[in-house]
Amino acid sequence: MRQTLKGFGAVLGVGVLAACASALGPEPLTGDLLIRDVRTIGFEGEAPAIRENAYVLVKDGKILAVRETPEGLSAPETVDGAGRTMVPGLTDMHVHIWDEAELGAYLSWGVTRVRNMSGLSFHLPLAKRIEAGELMGPHLITTGPILNSPGPNAQINHQMVETADEARAAVAWQAEAGFDRIKVYSNLMRPAYKAIIEEAAARGMPVVGHTPEGVREEGMPKDKPFNISFEEVLADHFETIEHIESVVWHGLRNRHDEAAARALGHKIAAEGVPVTATLLAHRNLLLVAETGGAATSRPGTELLNLVEQQTEGGNFEFWAGQDPAPVADDAAFYARVAKIFQEEGVTLLAGTDAGIFTNIPGKSLGEELALLTGAGLSPYDVLRSATYTPSVVLGTVGQDGCVEAGCAADLVLLPCDPLADISCAAEPAGLVYRGQWLDRAALDGLRQASAQQDAERTMANVFGGMAEYGVDLSALTGE
Repeated sequence: MRQTLKGFGAVLGVGVLAACASALGPEPLTGDLLIRDVRTIGFEGEAPAIRENAYVLVKDGKILAVRETPEGLSAPETVDGAGRTMVPGLTDMHVHIWDEAELGAYLSWGVTRVRNMSGLSFHLPLAKRIEAGELMGPHLITTGPILNSPGPNAQINHQMVETADEARAAVAWQAEAGFDRIKVYSNLMRPAYKAIIEEAAARGMPVVGHTPEGVREEGMPKDKPFNISFEEVLADHFETIEHIESVVWHGLRNRHDEAAARALGHKIAAEGVPVTATLLAHRNLLLVAETGGAATSRPGTELLNLVEQQTEGGNFEFWAGQDPAPVADDAAFYARVAKIFQEEGVTLLAGTDAGIFTNIPGKSLGEELALLTGAGLSPYDVLRSATYTPSVVLGTVGQDGCVEAGCAADLVLLPCDPLADISCAAEPAGLVYRGQWLDRAALDGLRQASAQQDAERTMANVFGGMAEYGVDLSALTGE
C-alpha cells in the first residue's frame, strides 16, 4: 500500500509540474534570426502540412523552433513575413557549373542546393568553400567526370572508356580524387558499363545518368533494339535516371506510344528508380527553334558561362534552323510521359540542365516547375519534387527540405501561395540561406554579380580538370 501511495504521489507531482509549466508559457528560446508571421508548407506527406501565421526561430544555421506564437522567442534580427509563404530551399537535381560566378544566380532564385552532373576537380574544393562559408552558393553535390565510350553522343569533356579494365580504373581514379558518385552516358559499351556498375558498388558510389545503350548500330532504335536494354539498366538501380527525353529514346525506342509509356512507368516504379524530368532542357530547344535563334540572347542568358557558351555555337545554329512543329510534338509527348509516370508511381525529381545551351542558372528551376504543372502535376507534387523528394533520394531526410526544428535554415519566402499558382515560386521575396536573411535587394545583388565572369578562371577550371583524366587538349588550345 505504501508503494502504491508513493507512486500515486509521484504521478500527481508530475501533473502539477506540467500544469505549472503550461501556466508559465512555452520554453523561452533565443536564436540568431526570427521570422515572424509566415505561412509554412511542409512536403513530407502526401498532402501539404500548412501552418498559418507561424514564427520560425533560426540559430547556427538551423531551425531552432517553429511555433504558432512569438511568445518566448527572441533574436537580435527579426524579419516580418507579413503572412507570405515560406517553403524549404529548392533543389535543382541536374545542373552544370563551370565557375563560381554562377553560384549567386542560383541563390537569387531560391535554389539552395544543386547536383552538378559533369564534375571536374575544381568542384571538390568549391563545395568545401561553400560549406565553410567562404563563398556564397547553393550546397554543391557533384558527380565525377562523365563516363562514356566513343559514339554519336561523345563529348570532349567526357572521360572515355571502352574496356572493363579502363572502366574500373576510371571509377577508381574518381573515387580516389574525392568524388562520391558516378555519372554514366549513353554510348557506354557493355563491358565498360558492367565494370563501372561493379566497381562503383564495391566502393559504395551511387551511379546516375543517361541509360547506356551499347554500340549504336544502323537501324537503331526504330528497326532493331539497343545492345543494352533499358530494363537491364533499370535493374542496376541508379540513384536517378536523367531526362524523360532520354527515357523515351531508350525505353520506348523513341516511339510516341502512351500505352507503352504507361507500361514502362509501371516497371520504373516497381524498381523504385527515380527519374529527373528536365522538361525544360527540351523546351528550350523548341524555344530556340521558334525564335530562329533569338532566344539564345534573351534576358538572363548573360548569367550563362561565357566560355561554355562559345562551345554552343553549332548547337544554336542547328536548333535555330529546325522546323518547330516536330520539336513541339516531342515536347508535348515528354510532358504527357511525365504525367503518366507520376500516375504510375514513379518518383519524379525537378532538374533543369542549367548551365548549358540556354538553360539559365537558377531561373530555369522555376520554369521547370511551371512545365511540370502544365503537364498536369499538382503544384504540391511539383514543389515536393524540388524540396522533400531530393532529400529522400540524397539520404538527408530530416536534415533539409523541411520547415521543422532541426532542419537546415535554407528557406524561401515567396510573395504568394505557390499551391494556388506555381509561378509564385519563380521569384522569391527573400531567402534564408545557412541561417542568414537575404532580402530581395540582396538577391538582386547576387544575380547582378553572377554576370561578372572570369573567363581565365573558367578555362583553368575546365582545361585543368580535363587534363587530369587524360583528355588531349591540343585541338582546343592549338598547342
